[in-house]
Amino acid sequence: MENLLDIKDLTIHYVTDDGTVKAVNDFNISLKPGETVGLVGETGAGKTTTALGILKLVSDPPGKYIGGEINFEGKNLFKATEAEMQKIRGKKISMIFQDPMTSLNPVIPVVDQIAEVIALHENLTAAECIKKAEQMLEKVGIKAERAKEYPHQFSGGMKQRVVIAIALACNPALLIADEPTTALDVTIQAQVLELMKNLKTEFNTAMIMITHDLGIVAEVCDKVAIMYAGSVVEIADKHSLFKNPKHPYTIGLFGSIPDIEKDEDRLKPIKGSMPDPTNLPSGCVFHTRCDKAKPECSTIVPKNTKINDEHSVRCILYENEGGK
Repeated sequence: MENLLDIKDLTIHYVTDDGTVKAVNDFNISLKPGETVGLVGETGAGKTTTALGILKLVSDPPGKYIGGEINFEGKNLFKATEAEMQKIRGKKISMIFQDPMTSLNPVIPVVDQIAEVIALHENLTAAECIKKAEQMLEKVGIKAERAKEYPHQFSGGMKQRVVIAIALACNPALLIADEPTTALDVTIQAQVLELMKNLKTEFNTAMIMITHDLGIVAEVCDKVAIMYAGSVVEIADKHSLFKNPKHPYTIGLFGSIPDIEKDEDRLKPIKGSMPDPTNLPSGCVFHTRCDKAKPECSTIVPKNTKINDEHSVRCILYENEGGK
């Protein structure tokens, strides 16, 4: 099966008066139709910039596309014009933004906000757009009689359902979800995730799930990419990553999560904090926080080493061991 999305060596920087923020560096990932990949990392790892980069929504200035390719359905989006991107956004690639409170227009009824996307991309009459918008609301669990209400009349979970309805209204091939449950309480989180899983299956939509919650990854994703300081340091199918994490950073992430099957007094946090993106360390960007760092880690940039067909890691420990 051919890949729906192929990102090769994507690099995005923000050029500011205080220095150049190296937000995304040599980012590589691929995605098949209907597949879900989790993009996991700390705040500031470059996850949202990557998502905005796919849609060519990084503001210039200060954002600059430094290099790489984003191939979607065989077309390099870097070569697409703004007019072509407007046809792709919402129709072929949709995004659920982090905060539904700020994603919706407060003075327009929710049904009109969904219908607007449908009208942009489909050759339907105004009445047909409204009817389809009402059907999308029903699909996400909101009764059609509430269609004329305004965003302030909905709870946070309901607003997120409206945002999902907007994103899926034109049946996109790829859905990017940027921490879609962050602002919601735990029970509503579970409902929204279940809804997204069901709709993804129904529409056969590929998805990039951006999160820092490994529980969400276990629930929703097929494979996982671990990001650190703008780079993917490890990528694997979900089961391999959870059972056999390789990169010291990935191991550290799992070590900082409580295990209900073990009687432990303390968690094992990763020492230090994320490096300043305007002044990244030389060599391996993680070496200043790594328990397994060797002297050469401060000078050698690790290559991507294959553990197997589904699992690869950027760490010189595995380069020397031939990927074992």
